[in-house]
Amino acid sequence: MAADDPQRNFRSAYYEKMGFRGVEEKKSLEILLKDDPLDVEKLGTFSQRFPLPSVHRILVWKVLLGILPPHHSSHALVTGYRKDQYKDLLHAVQLIHFVQDTTPQIEVYLRMYQLESGRLPGKTSNPLEHEDEVFLAIAKSVEEMVGCDVDCYWLIKCFVNQFSNKYGDSVPHLPKSLEHYLNVEDSTLHAHLKALGALDKLPYELWFQKCFAGCLPDSSLQRVWDKIVSGSCKILVFVAMEILLIFKMKLMAMHKSEDITHFLENIPKDNTDAIVSKAIDLWHKHCGTPMPSI
Repeated sequence: MAADDPQRNFRSAYYEKMGFRGVEEKKSLEILLKDDPLDVEKLGTFSQRFPLPSVHRILVWKVLLGILPPHHSSHALVTGYRKDQYKDLLHAVQLIHFVQDTTPQIEVYLRMYQLESGRLPGKTSNPLEHEDEVFLAIAKSVEEMVGCDVDCYWLIKCFVNQFSNKYGDSVPHLPKSLEHYLNVEDSTLHAHLKALGALDKLPYELWFQKCFAGCLPDSSLQRVWDKIVSGSCKILVFVAMEILLIFKMKLMAMHKSEDITHFLENIPKDNTDAIVSKAIDLWHKHCGTPMPSI
């Protein structure tokens, strides 16, 4: 079919208007998921270009994060290994009394992760490290997305590890990136925030370390994390920027940096899908759209 086929363009526009924007994309993904072995690079490119359908999201995340291998024939075997590893870790932290029956599940995941990574503290009463607080925030969001405890633990662990290993050097530069792009998109808002000293006090930990966990509802957060899992932490900059842009009038009316920070830490949750959609458009505008490999 020709790239400029008017019938296809009309159909795509109709789908989008009627709220079925992902119909053709879903079909494309289902074709990719039939490949054996799965093409990890193509799945990553698809996830960068389009939102993942919820029915396939967890499978794609597992493959991109290395929880499952590309070969379909190995999935059942590796899933069994993952379940056994989970049971062994859980039994170990129970045996040394680091978790009880009443311990919240996300704290159980944390103790298992600490044990596995050699970071288990001397006693349970030790205060949590900063990275543990980040882990718990991400764990809470993943727990709300995923029903299975085994899947939940592996997704949390691999997401946290990937973010730290792959993006650890980039994260400290994201605030400057945000400042740059905000000045390009809205110099008036940028100047206002700068004059109040608010740019240094934005909730960067919530945005760029916790990856908006606890800030955005799951339906919106998943679409942001699609991009992180598939290879880009810069999407975080554009979600932050769109939050600033969409609440511009409120922010312009504030004259204390503390008020701005407090508001941004507790944004209304009723318009976040639109925020993420516009943020993804801005991300593609400034960073380009990944093209599928031939």
